[in-house]
Amino acid sequence: IVFSGNGPSGICLSYLLSGYTPYFKRHALHPHPILQRKLEEAPEVSVLDQDLEYLSEGLEGRSHSPVALLFDTLQRPDTDFDGTAESVLTWWHEPDRAIPHLVLGRNAPGGAWHSIEGSMVTLSRGEWMGLPDLPFKEWLKQKKRGLRNNRATAEDIAQYYQHYVMKKGLQKNFRCGTVVTSVRKVSAESISNHTLKDLQEDSDSIWSSNEKSAELFQVDGFFKTMEGDKEPFSIHAENVVLATGTYDNPTWLGVKGENLSYVHHQLSALEEAVKNNSVGIMTDPVLIVGAGLTAADAILFAHHCNIPVIHVFRRRVTDPGLIFNQLPKTMYPEYHKVHQMMKEQTAACAGPYEHYISLPEHHVLSFGKDKKCILQDKNGCQKAYKISMALVLTGSNPNLSFLPNNGTDLALDSEQPVNPKRNPIDVDPFTYECAQEKGLYALGPLAGDNFVRFVQGGALAAASSLLKKANKNPP
Repeated sequence: IVFSGNGPSGICLSYLLSGYTPYFKRHALHPHPILQRKLEEAPEVSVLDQDLEYLSEGLEGRSHSPVALLFDTLQRPDTDFDGTAESVLTWWHEPDRAIPHLVLGRNAPGGAWHSIEGSMVTLSRGEWMGLPDLPFKEWLKQKKRGLRNNRATAEDIAQYYQHYVMKKGLQKNFRCGTVVTSVRKVSAESISNHTLKDLQEDSDSIWSSNEKSAELFQVDGFFKTMEGDKEPFSIHAENVVLATGTYDNPTWLGVKGENLSYVHHQLSALEEAVKNNSVGIMTDPVLIVGAGLTAADAILFAHHCNIPVIHVFRRRVTDPGLIFNQLPKTMYPEYHKVHQMMKEQTAACAGPYEHYISLPEHHVLSFGKDKKCILQDKNGCQKAYKISMALVLTGSNPNLSFLPNNGTDLALDSEQPVNPKRNPIDVDPFTYECAQEKGLYALGPLAGDNFVRFVQGGALAAASSLLKKANKNPP
């Protein structure tokens, strides 16, 4: 089995395929009485070997995935009600159930968490960022640190995921610094038995093809060496897991001049500009486009550095679909502050916040070479603004260029590109196997699961399915 992606989804699935097996803890009491009764029916059978559809039936919560809700409530039984009930699972290491697998990723284990500015605070509560059988809060306590407003920094999360892989002994399955360039189906006969580049020090078996299957996946790519060279590899596997997340490909507006050097699509560009002193209190304003949390993070960062901002977004400030209208004020004071600024400091009426102008129901028409940006309001009125740089922060899409047709054929709507919120990959909800391609699995945002606490259910479903295929499930 080969995974593309080594973020939380990939780490969690690696843990479950390394022989770590969850059982219902004897004498544990789950607050959901029907689930408790079901769990008591076969406590000696691992959750991985039970009927996940039966166990998850009737569960409700903040995810559309039944298995995500199941795994979440088994680990954090009453967390949505601010409860602190312990997990009802106990974990046993059963090495004979391990399945050989390889996790390929560009970064260190943790995926995109290593690309996020370290001091950024997570949207989710800190304890929701944890992986099975190593609570995040306990790890943080060992570092003599606490959670701010129950939330954690990106740097802490990235370190925790790396620590998790080492602590659970999973590192032999991980290959960092790898880039996958192609995943395609090939016939088993067409594969020659030449020796494959062995990235795995201690086991050749993972790299040789298994002749049982008439068709296999061929995974091609390259491995970046310490010297900066690119060593190609080609692996054959009966099953491939897509867990690449969505951080790779920022969304573009598709307007004239968007490819000019002062127009950027990642928050890191603003941090870089501040370091270089190319923006500051005396420069022309920074244009920030978007009304999501990344745009809010950019506004907070600019506000902290006294950098003037023009903030453009298409929605009304009172639009219920706006993320700020869905977040509790007490838990997210900084995002509430941005929302206040958006409401009170429009171009039409000056408010209490210096160096910030909000332009709701506006959109960008074009960027000029002279750093003039043309904006248009809902009535069609246009206005030019002189800016120092632009940040277009309107979301991101997965980069699936390594799949035939960019993975579009796998999506719910095969006419449209894969999008984690609007058009995820079509998977079976109880195995996470792709409906259109057997042997291919999709986890995390690619399958529509966008929070770390819920991506783990997909890993549970996929592990259960892969263990059945490998006959590693006891009867």
